[in-house]
Amino acid sequence: MMAQVPYWRLSSFYFFYFCLLGGTAPFLALYFDHLGFSAARIGELVAIPMLMRCVAPNLWGWLGDRSGQRLAIVRFGAVCTALCFAGIFLGHGYAWLALVMAGHAFFWHAVLPQFEVITLAHLKGRTESYSRIRLWGSIGFICTVVGLGWLFESASLDAYPLALLAIMLGIVGASWWVPNAQPPARHDEARAGGFRQQLLRPGVLAFYLCVCLMQLSHGPYYTFLTLHLEALGYARGLIGQLWALGVVAEVLLFLVMPRLLKRFSLRQVLAASFLLAALRWLLLGTLAGQLPVLLFAQLLHAATFGSFHAAAIHFVQRSFQARQQGQGQALYAALAGTGGALGALYSGYSWGSLGPGWTFTIASMAALAAAFIIWTRLNEDPHERHP
Repeated sequence: MMAQVPYWRLSSFYFFYFCLLGGTAPFLALYFDHLGFSAARIGELVAIPMLMRCVAPNLWGWLGDRSGQRLAIVRFGAVCTALCFAGIFLGHGYAWLALVMAGHAFFWHAVLPQFEVITLAHLKGRTESYSRIRLWGSIGFICTVVGLGWLFESASLDAYPLALLAIMLGIVGASWWVPNAQPPARHDEARAGGFRQQLLRPGVLAFYLCVCLMQLSHGPYYTFLTLHLEALGYARGLIGQLWALGVVAEVLLFLVMPRLLKRFSLRQVLAASFLLAALRWLLLGTLAGQLPVLLFAQLLHAATFGSFHAAAIHFVQRSFQARQQGQGQALYAALAGTGGALGALYSGYSWGSLGPGWTFTIASMAALAAAFIIWTRLNEDPHERHP
């Protein structure tokens, strides 16, 4: 099957795109701490790109569905991401860095939702194979967190912006290597109505609310895990390897995801992901000083990101018609950004006053709420599973 799609071209884009996430998620807060900002200011600066994720994907998603020029949007967004981020070399004041974070994120978050539509169009409905392409994004993340972890253990964090810019140029190059594809129209397209009608179908709004809650629960993890582990005495090189371990587990999950989606319903996969997320945050908040517990908690990334994301992409693709695919994926990115921004903000303010334990406990409660909502509001699809 993979011979019929541009597997390596699609995979290379995911590789570089998630290299960038691997450079920001573990190290962006560490870099701002290196520049001397407080926990509250770090939370705000980390939240700004996530806030852009609340706005930008919907705008670019509407434009992509309206124009059909999704690949042009991907390429334009990739170039503008690098140009805007290059402004970080001009100053390190809070206001200027806030502007740089907002500018580059506005274009960065335009890219992935449109590319997801292109990938699914190349797969021609065989969405169970999506995870085998997407796993190269996880491999890119692993390479970056391990490589930068080693680099920053021996060298200054002053090299951080240059490393990120090099990755962004890799995204630009990969975007020009990918061929275009359009999602095919479905026979029931006219009866399905517009985007709003499809959004109001049973369970769809509940799903998007749970996306927001899941990413809110990740707030302390993406904003303060590296600083948390440093405070517990872990070396930066080991911290990078611990981040990578979680994504290795995610890669292995992606490899078996086609079989899981055939055996279990989307509701079951999503609910399990939320419950395991709740457990993971409790472990990181209370027992991260014990290395075996920390290793187990990082392995749970297979659920908190891997199974959740693969099932979520499958749900969005199933829930919207071809002409609304871009908006459906964009709303997924926007609600994830909303949750991520709220998570970064609350953790930034609670980290110093309540401490890591309570901050991660709040995250666990958000994941539990999502598990309850998805189990009670998302109906089983009798045609969803296959023997």
